[in-house]
Amino acid sequence: MRAHHIAIIIAAVLLGTAAGLGAYTFAYARGWSYLTDDPRACANCHIMNEQFDGWIKASHRAVAVCNDCHVPHTFFGKYMTKARNGFWHSYYFTTGTFPEPIRATPVSRAIAEENCRRCHTPVVAAMGTPSHAGSDELSCIRCHGSVGHMELDATNVASVLSSLSAPHTSFTAHTSLPTHTLVTHD
Repeated sequence: MRAHHIAIIIAAVLLGTAAGLGAYTFAYARGWSYLTDDPRACANCHIMNEQFDGWIKASHRAVAVCNDCHVPHTFFGKYMTKARNGFWHSYYFTTGTFPEPIRATPVSRAIAEENCRRCHTPVVAAMGTPSHAGSDELSCIRCHGSVGHMELDATNVASVLSSLSAPHTSFTAHTSLPTHTLVTHD
């Protein structure tokens, strides 16, 4: 019976230590701010300052915050994505094993792509080309990746266009749109 009590005490100490460290980390990292739509929450960690500064300069700043592009638009999807990203961001930041420059994961890219198409459904539908209308061959974020974050040189449209096998330019892809659906960027 004594061994049973010792095991309970050890388990309680370990659980208490884990809960205490978790609560401290949550408070230190201003974890409650991640439950909001405030874009400054994304810059709580200095790793994201470049992305936040890029968003400040980008055209979408006037119409979208981080959550509009980077999390699903369902209650469950939004908070599951925030929990998953929060855990992995904390892990990589704490261990110092994040890649430089940081890049979106395939899951994060898929969420952003879905949100581009959701917000710009009339524009995507008006294009009517296989490369845009429901196709995964070309994606919004492949050619327009710097719209949300002006600092992302890796998604430079010129380099993307030069890598395409078929002729494709922003001009030819978007000229069939009715004038009122064209989107301009600052």
